[in-house]
Amino acid sequence: MEKFIVTAALPYANGPIHIGHIAGAYLPADIFVRYQKLKKNDVVFICGSDEHGAAITLRAKKENKSPKEIIDLYHSKNKKSFETLNINFSIYDRTSSKLHHETAQEFFKNLESKNVFNKKTTKQFFDKKHNQFLADRYIQGTCPKCGYNLAYGDQCESCGSALSPTELRNPKSTLSGNTPIIKETTHWYLPMKKNEKWLKQWIEKGILEKKKIHDPKKWKNNVLGQCKSWIDGGLQSRAMTRDLDWGVKVPVEGGEKKVLYVWLDAPIGYISATKKWAKQENKRWEDYWKSPKTKLINFIGKDNIVFHCIIFPIILKEHGEFILPTNVPANEFLNLEGGKISTSRNHAIWVNDFINDFPDKEDVLRYVLCSISPENKDSDFTWKDFQARNNNELVSILGNFVNRVIVLTNKYWDGKVPKRNQTSEEDKIILNKISEFPNKIGESIENYKFREGLYQLIDLARLGNKFLAEQEPWKLYKLDSDRTETVLNICLQIVFSLSVLSEPFLPETSDKICKILNCSFESWNCSKKTNNLKPNHKIEEAKHLFSVISDEKIQEQIDKLN
Repeated sequence: MEKFIVTAALPYANGPIHIGHIAGAYLPADIFVRYQKLKKNDVVFICGSDEHGAAITLRAKKENKSPKEIIDLYHSKNKKSFETLNINFSIYDRTSSKLHHETAQEFFKNLESKNVFNKKTTKQFFDKKHNQFLADRYIQGTCPKCGYNLAYGDQCESCGSALSPTELRNPKSTLSGNTPIIKETTHWYLPMKKNEKWLKQWIEKGILEKKKIHDPKKWKNNVLGQCKSWIDGGLQSRAMTRDLDWGVKVPVEGGEKKVLYVWLDAPIGYISATKKWAKQENKRWEDYWKSPKTKLINFIGKDNIVFHCIIFPIILKEHGEFILPTNVPANEFLNLEGGKISTSRNHAIWVNDFINDFPDKEDVLRYVLCSISPENKDSDFTWKDFQARNNNELVSILGNFVNRVIVLTNKYWDGKVPKRNQTSEEDKIILNKISEFPNKIGESIENYKFREGLYQLIDLARLGNKFLAEQEPWKLYKLDSDRTETVLNICLQIVFSLSVLSEPFLPETSDKICKILNCSFESWNCSKKTNNLKPNHKIEEAKHLFSVISDEKIQEQIDKLN
């Protein structure tokens, strides 16, 4: 049995969850975790609201509310969105909790006691009108890399480049709209340059302190490429504290009116959430974060690569007791109808809106987002494609096969599994193919190729449809009862395999198939057998797994988006 700590990027509690978030980090993580649990591995799935940083205070100022009002509202909404889509976290925590503040402060003090930080005074942007230093997200200007004129002081949301505020051209304060002045302030800096050598060895070769701890061949090229670019360009010192009044207070002398940088604070949220979960489950959190036998997998979007592959590993290693990520399978961006998803322009599909408009189609959204997952490059969601994949794949292939097999079994064998008589060579080929799908799909999931795994699942349903169409048991029944029994038995075994293999991707569909078959399964390996349903086992009446989505319904969504 393997042990995993799987994390999904903590979403900012300053707005609702949209489909880009789901496709980027949360659905791939959930598929991976569900699969590992079916393999009977020990997995803890960690997430929660990131409730500090300038993004929260910006939203609060915009809505004339306190930061706590904002985080309470969106923590609750986002938690519900995840639950509705069956993203099944072990715990969904909050970085505003007392335990998290204590954990982050202890971490900071540990690093400070080891002289990890450099404390220095620098000149930073200051808004005279509001009489405060400007955190990175309080500054917007023109990106020096791509020319996008609404880039933030820490990152350009257009090209994804990480920035520092002073790199922006024509900087403006987002609070007043004025050009900020430069003023001196003191902060704690993480000198990343001294970590370049071991980071390069760890990322590119999987070696840390002469030990092989991961296989770089399993890391995505886009992740390795971005890390290599950063390291080859020379890592610069980065401030780990900010002049803000909202966040985790700096717990050392001189830290008054300062908080921890959100990208120091937030990843530690994975650790504090694990502590909380472990206490609830009567387990040791250290077994997951400090054991070399545990695999740490961080699921994120590409805009978070530098933080999870460079900054977070540095502070984990500098602490001296924690494991480093085994893999960081970051996805690229999901676009919408040919354009970038934009929360400010409301060019997005919010999960709670989708659920209201399509209350019975959570698995359809999971299916479509996985099938177009931006695993190696940006991809595009369109409503017409959503409709086509539902109608032509889920309804016509998967749903149609299951329905036909159940209808025929109820019609000709009174809803009881027929026995398998003498099998032909053709039958043996089909049975052998069925038994191969679990390994193929499992290998795809283990290599973070979730689209590939999903296509293989549909291929199994295609195989069943083809076998059923060629054998024509509705005609064969009058000519050869024994042969018809064998054909339907094999088809029912395929339906059972589909119930197991669909669980990571389509958990509600898996559950529906199990209820129709009047059965359950223990593990992933059940699907490798081709005799799970025994003769005379009673099944239920057929129920449609999916329904056709009309042109009118899709046009409503297109009009709504426009």
